[in-house]
Amino acid sequence: MLVKQISVFLENKSGRLAEVTKTLSANEIDIRALYIADTTEYGILRMIVDKPDQALDLLKKSGFTVSTTNVIAIAIADTPGTLDDALEVLSTGGISVEYLYAFVGRASTDAIVVIRVENPEGAIGSLENAGVRVIDSKEVYGL
Repeated sequence: MLVKQISVFLENKSGRLAEVTKTLSANEIDIRALYIADTTEYGILRMIVDKPDQALDLLKKSGFTVSTTNVIAIAIADTPGTLDDALEVLSTGGISVEYLYAFVGRASTDAIVVIRVENPEGAIGSLENAGVRVIDSKEVYGL
């Protein structure tokens, strides 16, 4: 049920992000979701891609500082209050969210929320027990 997220450390300079996307594109790796957290000096690009192991290898060989992190993906109705319901499950269970980002998939009207927590297995159990649909990696990579 865990999804591999690729994280790339990028210097804040013109064209650096394009180098990442060009590397992935040239190798037919599709980005499903991305998020960039930045400071004045650098940024961290977090991505869900359809071929995470291949992407990790290619980006490392291209000289990028890159790692993978296990995250959870959930599907929630794209309506007000549904994210709050899912986050309340985690909060009630004492599970702290480190960060999250969301996107709307092509194959569904649900919003897909990517969540990073310290204890993903515990979070998955809590979410599933509350009726929140946790998406497996194969489905996420295929969106």
